[in-house]
Amino acid sequence: MPRITTNDGVSLHYYDEGEGRPVLLVSGYGAPADDWALQWAPLRAAGYRVLSLDRRWAGQSDRPAWGQRMSRHGKDIDDLLTALDLREVLAVGQSMGANTIWAYVSLCGTDRLAGIATIDQSPKMVNTPDWPYGFYGLTDENLGTFFTTPEAFATGHGRPWPDPVELDAAIKAAGGLGAASLITPDTYPLLLDHSRQDWRDVVARAEVPVLITAGAQSQFWPAEHAAATAALNPKATSTVFEGAGHTAHVDQPDAVNERLLAFADSVRTGS
Repeated sequence: MPRITTNDGVSLHYYDEGEGRPVLLVSGYGAPADDWALQWAPLRAAGYRVLSLDRRWAGQSDRPAWGQRMSRHGKDIDDLLTALDLREVLAVGQSMGANTIWAYVSLCGTDRLAGIATIDQSPKMVNTPDWPYGFYGLTDENLGTFFTTPEAFATGHGRPWPDPVELDAAIKAAGGLGAASLITPDTYPLLLDHSRQDWRDVVARAEVPVLITAGAQSQFWPAEHAAATAALNPKATSTVFEGAGHTAHVDQPDAVNERLLAFADSVRTGS
């Protein structure tokens, strides 16, 4: 079972299979690395080394009583890439996993990266006059209390969520252990910190190709966030997946895999 120990003493589990240029898959809030099982085989078959990280408090990684902030999660990515001496990495993040990558870039830059792809994550969660693409209903006025109850995630927008039994079966059929997320009050400080961040300046300064994607029927925010985010950086492009919600990589895995592979190949060839 591959593991690394972070510089604050936390043991993180990751999957590492395949050969070729590395692709790092970073899951969302509470989700295990197994959440990416529907991407593993297509990426490996295309000649990529596929790594999936269980972030702290997720999957098979440690659950310490510290580090519930985005900057620490970004540093965890740095610890992984440094420990394995990975370079020319395509970093792919879904939901909070995407902003974890931006936290890493904010701290460490893009020297170890070849490209960045995000799946349905607004770089700014709070809605403001200059950014109406945040989490539905989240404003500066209610920021401190908005995510204190599970009802916040029932926005009334978007497509129905995937059936958990069917999703778990699909993940297991693809080689994962299951799709169960671990969301507890212990991790609410991380969610609050996540909701307060604005990564637009980091996106704007990224020095590698960037792909911003959205689910057309996201439960959390308007799909227009993808084009608005891509407009911040001339190296960025955007894609909206029709028929997909926030978890586009499991709602429409074939479409997501095709787009990720096309982006990965363009990064590899420099086209």
